[in-house]
Amino acid sequence: MKKILLTFSTLLLFVTSNEAQENYPGGKELFGDIQARHIGPALMSGRFIDLEAHPTNNRILFAGAAGGGVWKTINGGATFSPVFDKHAQSIGAIKIDPTDPDKTVWVGTGEIWTRNSVSVGDGLYKSTDGGINWTKKGFENSERISAIAINPTNNKEMYVAVMGALWGDSEERGIYKSNDAGETWQKVLYTDKSTGAAELIIDPKNPNILYASMWKFRRTPWGFESGGNTSAIYKSLDAGKTWNKIHNGFPDGNLGRIALALAPSDSSILYAAVETESEKTNGLYKSTDAGASWKQLNNYFGLTVRPFYFARLVVDPKNPDILVKGGLYGSISRDGGKTFQDLGPQHSDIHDIVFDLHDSNRLYTATDGGVYRSWDAGSNFEMVQDLPVSQFYHVSVDDATPYKVYGGLQDNQSWYGPSSSPGGVEARDWNLIGAGDGFRVLKHATKPIIYSEMQGAQNVWRFNTELNQAKNVAPPAENDEKLRFNWNAPMALSVQAPDRFYMGSQYLHKSEDMGDTWIKISPDLTTNDPKKQDLNSGGLSVDKSGAETHTTIFTIAESTLDEKIIWVGTDDGNVQITRDGGKTWNNVVKNISGIPANTWVYHIEASVHNPGTAYVVFDGHSTGDMNTYVCKTSDYGLTWESIVTSDIKGFARNIQEDYEQEDLLFLGTEFGLFITTNGGKHWSHFTNNLPEVAVHYIELQKRTSDLVLGTHGRGIIILDDISPLRQINDTVLDKDMHFFKTSAGIIKEESGFGGTSTETEFVGQNPSSLAKIMYYMKKRHTFGKMSMQIRDLEGNLIAEPVPGKSKGINTVNWDYLKKAPKVAVGKIPSFVLAPKADAGDYKVSITKGKETYEHTINVKNDPNSMVTDVERTANKALTLRLFNIIEDLAYLGYRIDSTVESLKDTTSKNATKAVEELTALKAKLVITTGDRYVQEAEPELREKLNTLYNEVAGTFEKPAPVRYANADTYEQQVAGAWKTYTNIEKKYVSKINAERIKNGKEELDLDSKEVFLAK
Repeated sequence: MKKILLTFSTLLLFVTSNEAQENYPGGKELFGDIQARHIGPALMSGRFIDLEAHPTNNRILFAGAAGGGVWKTINGGATFSPVFDKHAQSIGAIKIDPTDPDKTVWVGTGEIWTRNSVSVGDGLYKSTDGGINWTKKGFENSERISAIAINPTNNKEMYVAVMGALWGDSEERGIYKSNDAGETWQKVLYTDKSTGAAELIIDPKNPNILYASMWKFRRTPWGFESGGNTSAIYKSLDAGKTWNKIHNGFPDGNLGRIALALAPSDSSILYAAVETESEKTNGLYKSTDAGASWKQLNNYFGLTVRPFYFARLVVDPKNPDILVKGGLYGSISRDGGKTFQDLGPQHSDIHDIVFDLHDSNRLYTATDGGVYRSWDAGSNFEMVQDLPVSQFYHVSVDDATPYKVYGGLQDNQSWYGPSSSPGGVEARDWNLIGAGDGFRVLKHATKPIIYSEMQGAQNVWRFNTELNQAKNVAPPAENDEKLRFNWNAPMALSVQAPDRFYMGSQYLHKSEDMGDTWIKISPDLTTNDPKKQDLNSGGLSVDKSGAETHTTIFTIAESTLDEKIIWVGTDDGNVQITRDGGKTWNNVVKNISGIPANTWVYHIEASVHNPGTAYVVFDGHSTGDMNTYVCKTSDYGLTWESIVTSDIKGFARNIQEDYEQEDLLFLGTEFGLFITTNGGKHWSHFTNNLPEVAVHYIELQKRTSDLVLGTHGRGIIILDDISPLRQINDTVLDKDMHFFKTSAGIIKEESGFGGTSTETEFVGQNPSSLAKIMYYMKKRHTFGKMSMQIRDLEGNLIAEPVPGKSKGINTVNWDYLKKAPKVAVGKIPSFVLAPKADAGDYKVSITKGKETYEHTINVKNDPNSMVTDVERTANKALTLRLFNIIEDLAYLGYRIDSTVESLKDTTSKNATKAVEELTALKAKLVITTGDRYVQEAEPELREKLNTLYNEVAGTFEKPAPVRYANADTYEQQVAGAWKTYTNIEKKYVSKINAERIKNGKEELDLDSKEVFLAK
């Protein structure tokens, strides 16, 4: 993707920088095993825009999300799995090849329900293995693909409908055809640069017949226009060679978006939901002669509301009189479109509907709140609960243990939940903290107060979580002046004064009492361009929701180093700074070269390292500019430099500076997370369990060093403990191997029963508390042996984990367990725990060929534990004692088994007697009968001993007196068994050996205990 460079001198700087960084590791080579974890949530899910059913197998269904990728079910919608994580997550259309439905699937990217917050796509993809792997098949600049059609008798012949750019002109619009299964394409229907293809249908009974809906549209940051004289329905009778309008029966004048559907069971029946210049002529039209003529049936509200957002008509595959229209609540007709009623209760804003192929009473819907299922023809619905595609606008964290995550969601209110929870982060762990579209949510640093808002600051709630009380504290207008709050109105809290609360309209508002009273501390900081204010929006269908309010403040950053320094960015391109707490302001955008005028200032990050340093992220996509803009100043905005390189993909929305290493920066773009460890000279795309999802906001939890991402399509994603990235520099990267300092491992003393989620609910991942051994390798280890050992400071071998051998960062997790005791062999296995290591320091060594590298890690006891060191020591002492008894019994079992095995072919009287007595002894020591199911045997000494050991080793506190008494008993029994064995040995073995020597055989030879235990 082409990047805008600031000046000629900057261009030279970039060239030099890139040349110097040619060998700089990136991506997986740099990040190695560092993995992102997903915590959802899924109880409010997110917007799905397209559903595609398998043509013969009703258990298979694909679902395309607005920003969360493609998901597939193979069990009729009970559960879904993501299948498109390596590619753009904004989906426009999914199509299963009707001639090869089990293998070939097509995906067109870029959401087609064109609200102001939609993401973009990057082309057309094909899978030939049912969605496991994907190959791009062109249309990189299409931005939005609305439909894919395939000839059901010849899959080499196919069509793609390109809606194209939302925010600007584009030549890459219209209908495209391929005759070689997508290898090459030819444009067969095109109107102009501002009219895209909104729908495409192929007649399944005659694939030479095609229908296309063309739509003229344009969105700006301050408005939306739907409709024009180029919007139309076209029909082709010759496989796309020629096209003709089919408007007989439509009203004259401009048309807008047209939803189009063909009845699968009767190709002569077409339905169209048409946007016209009049409310009277809007609505549903029907053709019973394959489009030759149309008749309006009704203009029911559910059919005409927000055509740009709801333009999907679906006809029952078996009954042409049953059709469903997407809409605010969804509308269903059972009489050929004459009358409609709302679908049953589910999340509002229905975008697509799919009927089960074999049972029309079963149907699925794609909504702003996820995928829903109905079993009774749409009267009632249930939500699919394992689709974590929530769309966060913002994220923040607190300092609790575990810390909580706060954020607002597209059309799904505001929420907060824990970063970890027993059994994983479940739906029950999330708490509602606002209504409407949720945006920014902030926790007061010291009080049980949470601030949240809904769109356009219509309400700004201050919620007391202890009293369960909410109050609207939105800044009021003075003297009836109209305040312009952005749809995503900025809020900010002060680090220096916890009760201080900022909000931005066209002015910067400040409250020192948590929102009870407000003062303006700035003039209008925007361009105040009247051409971009209070305009009618929507085009043919008025749609003034507040999302188009423009010339507003969008980002606020008070310096953590000097409370008088405040940065403000506006959606119309101003970068304002005050150094005296708001008395005077300076618009420093004039000092930034290479940024188009009025480009949206999406985020300002005030540095924690230098009061004069700040980072500004500009986002021009809402004017059709898809370039990446990130600038840095170190002198309060007097001069600026770009820190953008060609490594970055997508326009940026947010940047986060590390609190300790100022050259470590995290950038969120439309296509994921990018990280630099050298101040922006080189950026690396982080893709380890992190899809190419739009990252709208980034927060760094200071205590844990966790990077928390608010994504617009995959919920909250966390990178646990990014501190190793702080240590990366040129010296480290030049080493063959380098160990990173890591946080101490915590031996968790928690115990519980997990959560309450069901098998079909999403559960967010918990962070690991295991000790991390992290190291960087300059090259992958390919040949020769490589091993890892963990020893205590006395040199005793504790564990031998398997080392990672990849180039880049490798992570090995140690579970604090030593080697488990050897257990006596019986008919059925008996399992024992490995004892836990002590808290303290441990030496880690990696042997790689002839070289050995060493490192020290630290392990701590659970800081939340109620167990004292004295109790813990007592537990470990008894654990060790029982450990030794178990191994003593195991060695006895070995001697018995080995002797019996050696004598199985010996028929002498002494051998027979020895085998009988040894077998009888073994039967008292371990279970030798039963099968653990229908022939359960009574426990013998081994089972009793192992049970006691597991009870002690599996806990942390001092054992109860009965444990010691039982240990004494079993220890005596083992000693007694050894005494019996010794007597048998004395009685028979010398005689048996004499017999063996006489018969030319070797004497019985058994391993020593040391040798046995070492095996």
